[in-house]
Amino acid sequence: MGRQHLVQVGLMGMVGRYDAIDFRSYDRDARVICRTTRGLEAGKVLCDITDSARSFEEVPQDLPTGELLRQAGREDDLILERLERHRDKAFGACEKLLDDQGIVATLVDVEHLFDGESIFFYFLGDVTPELEAITSHLADTYERKVRFKKFAETLASGCGPDCGTGESGCSSGGCGSCSLAGGCGSSKSQAS
Repeated sequence: MGRQHLVQVGLMGMVGRYDAIDFRSYDRDARVICRTTRGLEAGKVLCDITDSARSFEEVPQDLPTGELLRQAGREDDLILERLERHRDKAFGACEKLLDDQGIVATLVDVEHLFDGESIFFYFLGDVTPELEAITSHLADTYERKVRFKKFAETLASGCGPDCGTGESGCSSGGCGSCSLAGGCGSSKSQAS
């Protein structure tokens, strides 16, 4: 088990306990990438709870758990910006479909996970079968547009031994930058 942190992730700001796999202590407000039960998500560190026995005991044990993989960098910002553009398009497309089909529902927001594997549509009230059909169709459409194929796994685990070093053939900026630039021999797939 790595150093435990409280991290806020997702659009709804869910707080969970995340083990830093590199055993680092991350500062408050550090932007990080975490593996959650939903997939890879960007988050914000609230605090490191490993060294403070009192704080550690006060933290509810039933919080979601996962892994804090690394601090977010410039390459991650590019991915997040791209996801944000797709998010806005998915929101507009969903509103249009609801209007076209005469379905009365209040779409609150749309959330893409960092790995591009999942998209969530948030509504007020009950989800009807018609509404579920529309969101399933939109999810298929927009997941294909933002899916990263093998790139999603590379974001989490790196492209191989010594990722980000001269020995691996990657650029010095780490796997995220070499994948985006197409500089890593084992992971050239890019976001579409």
